[in-house]
Amino acid sequence: MNILNNRSAIAKIDTQKMLGTIEKLSAQIIEVLGSAKNFKLPVSYKKVKNVVVAGMGGSALPIRIIKSVYRSALKVPVEILNDYHLPGFVNKDTLVILSSYSGSTEEVLAVAKEAQKKKAKIVAIASGSNLAEMVKKGMPGLIFTTLNNLCGQPRMGLGYAIIGQLLIFSRVGLINISNKDLYEVVKVVEKYNKLYGVNTKENLAKRTAVLLKNRMMLIMAAEHLVGNAHAAANQMNENGKRLAVPFSLPELNHHLLEGMKFPTSNERGILTVIFNSNLYDARVLKRVAITRIILTQNNIAQVEYMLAEGKPLLQAFEALVFSSYLSYYSAILEGVDPTPILYVDFFKKQLKK
Repeated sequence: MNILNNRSAIAKIDTQKMLGTIEKLSAQIIEVLGSAKNFKLPVSYKKVKNVVVAGMGGSALPIRIIKSVYRSALKVPVEILNDYHLPGFVNKDTLVILSSYSGSTEEVLAVAKEAQKKKAKIVAIASGSNLAEMVKKGMPGLIFTTLNNLCGQPRMGLGYAIIGQLLIFSRVGLINISNKDLYEVVKVVEKYNKLYGVNTKENLAKRTAVLLKNRMMLIMAAEHLVGNAHAAANQMNENGKRLAVPFSLPELNHHLLEGMKFPTSNERGILTVIFNSNLYDARVLKRVAITRIILTQNNIAQVEYMLAEGKPLLQAFEALVFSSYLSYYSAILEGVDPTPILYVDFFKKQLKK
């Protein structure tokens, strides 16, 4: 683990400053709040009957987190779209949020055309490119600056994207969130940056990264943290270049546990990370405990993270800081630069041919 305590050694691997980006998550939140000072939406947007959020990869993670955190507060259906085509129910009473960090995501731009044809209420959130041009021409949208994403990767710009989407939901009256709430998030992010950062020699993110050596990761969560399980898996895939898969409770109890027996290499090749919370329903807490017993019976290595903050949104950001460092440390221990996504870039180039 010594390298994880050595900034100069880390910098030789992390050539595109991802560590600096993780450390600036709270600065991203403050920055996007500045970008949104004059952000307004038409009054008619407050009458929507359903919401579709179109986004791919890192740009879809914010709505997964928001939908999980506010699952009890949202009074209209919210659908996450990772595709080229809108569902058939979309009409003039639908809010379509076009989420693309770059502003040029192929699938999201295809959805934008369909949303216009269906006369849906559209709002874009991006840092520039095609969507920014559409906003300049009159489409409602929040275009944010990205000064605090040093590595430039969308998956590491979640401070912008999560808070930006929260502001959209707030502006249309679908959730209640105040500036006080948002600055409370900033304090929580700063707190866990210190706890899991490089300067803290022994911490759970570092210890878990060591356990991940030669293993894939199953990440389990429930209720308000289900979106964080997706975010953690995405970060581990892209940053750690490691196979990671999210599962939610109680659903996983109805199938996944029977899959722990084979292949017999499971006990050597899997680490389960469990996001647990005293905010969960008591029945879910009981399920977590029994799930851990079954994992132990199958010799599956596990790490339980009991979230400490007292509110769902704050726990979501606590978990996000942890998973960001975990995926980062996992890459560093493998001697791999976490920023480049060679296969994703290769795939995009092949599509253009």
